[in-house]
Amino acid sequence: MGENGAGKSTLMKCLFGIYNKDSGHIYFDGKEINFRNSREALDNGVAMVHQELNQALKRSVMDNIWLGRYPITSGIMVDEKKMYKDTKAVFDELEINVDPRRIMSTMPVSQRQMVEIAKAVSYNSRIIVFDEPTSSLTEEEVEHLFRIINMLRDRGVGIIYISHKMAEIKRISDYITIMRDGTHVVTKPSSELEMSDIIRYMVGRELTDQFPPKTNKVGEVSLEVEGLTAQYSLLKDVSFKAHQGEVLGLAGLDGSGRTETLENIFGNATRKSGTIRLHGKVCRNRNPRESIRNGFSLLTEERRATGIFAIENIRDNTIISSMKRHLKAGIWLSKKSMMADTQWSIDAMHTKTPSQETKIRSLSGGNQQKVIIGRWLLTDPEVLLLDEPTRGIDVGAKYEIYQLILDLANRGKTVLMVSSEMPELLGVCDRILVMSGGRLAGEVDARNTTQEEIMTLAAKYV
Repeated sequence: MGENGAGKSTLMKCLFGIYNKDSGHIYFDGKEINFRNSREALDNGVAMVHQELNQALKRSVMDNIWLGRYPITSGIMVDEKKMYKDTKAVFDELEINVDPRRIMSTMPVSQRQMVEIAKAVSYNSRIIVFDEPTSSLTEEEVEHLFRIINMLRDRGVGIIYISHKMAEIKRISDYITIMRDGTHVVTKPSSELEMSDIIRYMVGRELTDQFPPKTNKVGEVSLEVEGLTAQYSLLKDVSFKAHQGEVLGLAGLDGSGRTETLENIFGNATRKSGTIRLHGKVCRNRNPRESIRNGFSLLTEERRATGIFAIENIRDNTIISSMKRHLKAGIWLSKKSMMADTQWSIDAMHTKTPSQETKIRSLSGGNQQKVIIGRWLLTDPEVLLLDEPTRGIDVGAKYEIYQLILDLANRGKTVLMVSSEMPELLGVCDRILVMSGGRLAGEVDARNTTQEEIMTLAAKYV
């Protein structure tokens, strides 16, 4: 465990051969090892399930699992039958219900994550590293993953499990190692560490409250959505109103239409019908560019695929949506202005980065998320659409993001927030809309509802 940027993933990448260590020693079965690449690690019994999925999305599930080690027939041809049979055998063992021939891009993130886990298991590894494996999984899928992990443990496989979710760590771990600022802080049996101890070791200070106090005042209706229906997804006839200064949550099971609601409002999914009004004015929002001009912004669920420009630096990723602010004489961009805005974002979000010139792909997942949130804050949106804003972010950074969300609400902005974590929705939101089967199943007051009531509504149209 550790905050974003503490060095957890970096340490594991040194083990797995992605990074070359500068000094130190790694021992496996009493012998010193130093894998030069990930293939060498896999061949020697060490596998890793990465936090950010990096899959061949246009290929099938079984292609992704056996990539680089295809079964060959007649010396030159891929044995498709054997590949299908072997994939099915792994899936049956792990109780994963996915068609091996299905194209990866057609599946939700949670199923793609389970495929990645199955791939690691298929190597018959003796050590498996799980880096934030549950960040995109539903509660039911998390339970499934834990059954897989317990099965592997009983076979004698060693599990290294990185997560920001303390309840998971306490439940699944025998020992907990905590890192801070690239150094080892402590390793203790899980039974000897309470959650308050873990937080103190992680952040170096006491963190008594999980959520900031709700000081925002809900005002007049600002956003009106009527009859929102998607062209190419199950979203049908969704209508609701959101107010100035309100944090409105969207809850529901995976595939319920939460993400599709935000994408259709923002215009990066094709809308079949429906009306969107902001302060009484109709907003067509036919595409993201038009939506930004109309005062909307969208933080997407998959930051690697649709959030970051991986080969660009922090500055380019920060100012990409607000470039008009930096035009001089309407002709060229002011580097001084861009640097000032980027520095504001880094300071406001407490982003850990060596410099503005650092490539965003080299940052931890949580710090990448902070850069994207800073990007949207610079557009000064009237409506901020957040899809899993704290996914893969540590407890200290989560608090900072919750505070930023409430600060925006205090400034009269309207925030729509999708989250798979119900305590988060209850702790931050004023009202919660519950989606089920692509439809709006109900609305609850976050101050007076329960997780059981939300789950009952979430199952209404399933």
